Amino acid sequence: MANILISGASVAGLTLAFWLREHGFAVTVVERAPSPRDGGYKIDIRGAALDVAARMGLLDEVRRHSTDMRVARFVDARGRQIGTMSAQLFGGREGDDVEIMRGDLTRLLHTAAGGGVEYVFDDSITALRETPECVEVAFAKGPARAFDLVVGADGLHSTVRALAFGEESRFVHDLGHHISIFTVPNHLGLDRTEMMYPAPGKSTGMYSTGRGDDAKAIFLFPSPVEYDRRDAVQQKKLLADLFSGQGWEVPRLLDAMWDAPDFYLDSISQVRMDRWSSGRVALVGDAAYAASPASGQGTSLALVGAYVLAGCLAEAAGDHAAGFAAYEREMRHFAEENQKLAANNLKGMVLKSAAQIRFQMLMLRLMPHLPGKDRMIERVTGPIRRAATAITIRDYRTPAS
Repeated sequence: MANILISGASVAGLTLAFWLREHGFAVTVVERAPSPRDGGYKIDIRGAALDVAARMGLLDEVRRHSTDMRVARFVDARGRQIGTMSAQLFGGREGDDVEIMRGDLTRLLHTAAGGGVEYVFDDSITALRETPECVEVAFAKGPARAFDLVVGADGLHSTVRALAFGEESRFVHDLGHHISIFTVPNHLGLDRTEMMYPAPGKSTGMYSTGRGDDAKAIFLFPSPVEYDRRDAVQQKKLLADLFSGQGWEVPRLLDAMWDAPDFYLDSISQVRMDRWSSGRVALVGDAAYAASPASGQGTSLALVGAYVLAGCLAEAAGDHAAGFAAYEREMRHFAEENQKLAANNLKGMVLKSAAQIRFQMLMLRLMPHLPGKDRMIERVTGPIRRAATAITIRDYRTPAS
């Protein structure tokens, strides 16, 4: 079987490593971070992705690590409650859907991939040179090596995509908003509670899963002018300026931002590509079809995409071109249906005016008493459910040699 290099040790990369190893491939994972990435924010696993987790033997552990969030509360600038809803509905979840912290899922996947996978941490790919027989790979620190195939599972700003397909500006589409998330002290004593402060054109939130003294702060806002994606200090100054003068707990959250160990700020963007492979190089997860945080489906896409890619390569029995083509045929519709969720979801995440905020809060207060409340709930959860199940997870069999 082929020797395959995966760039990126997050959800897509680790899931792909697990399934490639299961199908008998030799797998190497290179990761820029010095160790498996911890921390991160809440993520959802729905529909077909639950089936993938079950096939990996991880579903019980995933459920054991559920955030078990209980309620979402909306407040005004003075901290007065103006609306409330269940955490399940707030997250668009229903039935068997699971919410888990990204760091918990990454640890579970890393453990599951286990032995038989070579990990190269604290290094990254700097160049790819394809030959008829292999891909010659140069690394920032380690010696150059040759692999039969290379897969980029390295996220929205994929290095592999840039090297094999071209400038990211051709593929990454900003949806008009940015997001910032970081860890802060849980000074409100939140326990499995989400707090949201909607202001015209901006939203600020804070939540804790009840697993410690920390909480997460989240900021949503219109995309700013150009900034240096690698300069965290500049990004923090930008966020502080954008939210200057905001009420509720915003000043305190911004004060905590300066010492946050995991500050994150990026555009809410999607990756749209006509093809996800070029020669012996392919992409999976956000690198290929990022749906954006606004979709709520990035993690599910990563789990399902990695499973399908590994299975199609196994069925192709060494014909990577056929395997990559089958992967794109099976995943394209699923990826596009989940990307469609983002634009509509984003409208409810950042409200444009005070009038829109008042109307949304009024509807939240009235909804339990309205005769058509079930239809209103279906309008929230139905599109997500249909997108999350827009693919049939099948068994892949490696042809007998």
